[in-house]
Amino acid sequence: MNADQHDPTSGIPDRGRYYATTPIFYVNAAPHIGHAYTTILVDVVTRFHRLRGNDTFFLTGTDEHGEKVAKAAARAGLTPQAYTDQVAAEFRTTWDAMGIAYDEFIRTTEPRHQRIVREVLQKVYDNGDIFYGEYSGLYCVGAERFVTEKEIVDGKCPDSDEAPEYRTEANYFFRMEKYRPWLRDHIERNPDFIRPERYRNEVLAMLREPIGDLSISRPRSRVPWGIPLPWDEEHVTYVWFDALINYWSALVSRGEEQRYWPVVNHFIAKDIVKPHGVFWPTMLKAAGIPVYKHLNVHGYWLQDERKMSKSLGNVVGPLELQAKYGRDAFRYFLLRDMSFGLDASFNEPAIAERINADLANDLGNLLNRTLGMLTKYRRGVVPAFGALERPDEVLRDAFLALPDALSAHFDELHFERGLEEVMQAVRAANKYIAEQQPWALAKDPAQAGRLDTVLRTCLEALRCASVLLECVMPEKCRALRVQLGLPDASATLSDARHWDGLPALTTAGAGDPLFPRIDLAALQDELAADSGPPLEHKPEVDIDAFAALELRVALVTHVEPHPKADKLLVLTVQLGSETRTIVSGIRAHYTPEQLVGKQVVIIANLKPVRLRGVESQGMVLSAEDPDGSLAVVTVDRDAVPGAEVR
Repeated sequence: MNADQHDPTSGIPDRGRYYATTPIFYVNAAPHIGHAYTTILVDVVTRFHRLRGNDTFFLTGTDEHGEKVAKAAARAGLTPQAYTDQVAAEFRTTWDAMGIAYDEFIRTTEPRHQRIVREVLQKVYDNGDIFYGEYSGLYCVGAERFVTEKEIVDGKCPDSDEAPEYRTEANYFFRMEKYRPWLRDHIERNPDFIRPERYRNEVLAMLREPIGDLSISRPRSRVPWGIPLPWDEEHVTYVWFDALINYWSALVSRGEEQRYWPVVNHFIAKDIVKPHGVFWPTMLKAAGIPVYKHLNVHGYWLQDERKMSKSLGNVVGPLELQAKYGRDAFRYFLLRDMSFGLDASFNEPAIAERINADLANDLGNLLNRTLGMLTKYRRGVVPAFGALERPDEVLRDAFLALPDALSAHFDELHFERGLEEVMQAVRAANKYIAEQQPWALAKDPAQAGRLDTVLRTCLEALRCASVLLECVMPEKCRALRVQLGLPDASATLSDARHWDGLPALTTAGAGDPLFPRIDLAALQDELAADSGPPLEHKPEVDIDAFAALELRVALVTHVEPHPKADKLLVLTVQLGSETRTIVSGIRAHYTPEQLVGKQVVIIANLKPVRLRGVESQGMVLSAEDPDGSLAVVTVDRDAVPGAEVR
């Protein structure tokens, strides 16, 4: 922020406060694991700041306006408001079921938000940074924005299987290009403004060339579902100029912008870097609002090396996974197995292996062994420390160093490193048991004091671990402390900074296993069963037999129903300069209009055969699902008709 810019939040120190936001999720689809990861991540971060004693605020919600939502509502046979009410409730119910401790759930259809959006718009308009004009270009409905030719990949919109539409429209525009030099300078002078660095570099690369002005309205005649502009009711606000303002409007509507805005941290996935890294800071600058403190960008969870999305049909439901593996264990996996900023591969065996290795084998084993020995050797009564020896001090010092180490890792977004450091200490505690051999000490009455020290050291290690992992696994860590004999299971990070948190002579005792082991073989059998029956293979053939088939790409130019057969279509296809007729039994699965223009794969050297009076000069390849539905085989990018398939 420049020194001459008015800061309505000045005068309040930042120390000890933290404001974190998820994106407000678009309501054209139900919540999936991508939504859940961001939300769980912010929940973990804000819980950790509360554990540190900071004044925190956690905002999430739903983005409910725009063309895409209106179309989804129409497909569902509902009004946009009824549709958004339904899906917003599903998001809120999901987060509640997952134990997400948000402070505010905002919806962009709320009057308080709409009022503040109009106020911000009016201020930017009065400053002369909004003008009326016409624009032509490629528009992606899924992303609700115009895109450049550089962003189009194989004719498709970024992160989507949809082709863009060419549109010409008269709209209101925000003078975004005017603020490009300022934004570039701000990012260069504040290296941690956008984190990790790869996304900072990505935004700087965008800003090396003109970014143009941003179309910020849509004609109400075409997109009636939106917030009307305050100076022109015939236009509604562009969805990004509406949605982004939620981060500010949630605070202003509560009168808490001075308290929390100076410490705002946005957490987003990498597909919305441009709106948050370019649109949003320039909007704030134009409105005279200080820019955010950090934009924190994470990668994708990949299924079969592809981003999870509704359009790709590979989404994973978070509630199903939570029910199967346990809420806290699922949270631990998500934080432990993704390096912030990078993509991570998702599969269920990976969840089970992580739970078994870290939670059942390491933490669970330490708990079960310690409480088992305490019950056996001391009837469950927590002993006092005796004289400490070097191994006791080494383990103690390792745990007492963790609060600062974990804070440093979390502040730098290295969540997986912080968790691994805690688990290294847990593994060291298990090694300590193996080396100190309390079962041998118990056989020698002269070693009673030493046995007490070893048992108490293990109990303190467990107590500290439960505090350090509280933000990730709140329910299990509180249950662990109850088993240790702490009736008040609440904790703060300072509780992990000392080595005498368990009152001597209190009673501890094991309860139900906190992290039961998962049978990996049974899980693999279950997943294999879910994937359908085993394939029935035909007899093997040698490569010469396969080479005898001539597979080629054919462009479908015309299709009509077979005049004498209800199940057949007659296709006219182009192979280079050659035109052929192919009869195919796919009439129940495709209309002629769906096939025209497709590039299909055919067997080109089959002997011609007459099917119900029409000669077929080849065969179209298709895949058959277990339910009998067919999908024709196509190529994933345009090829020259007649090209050989190898």
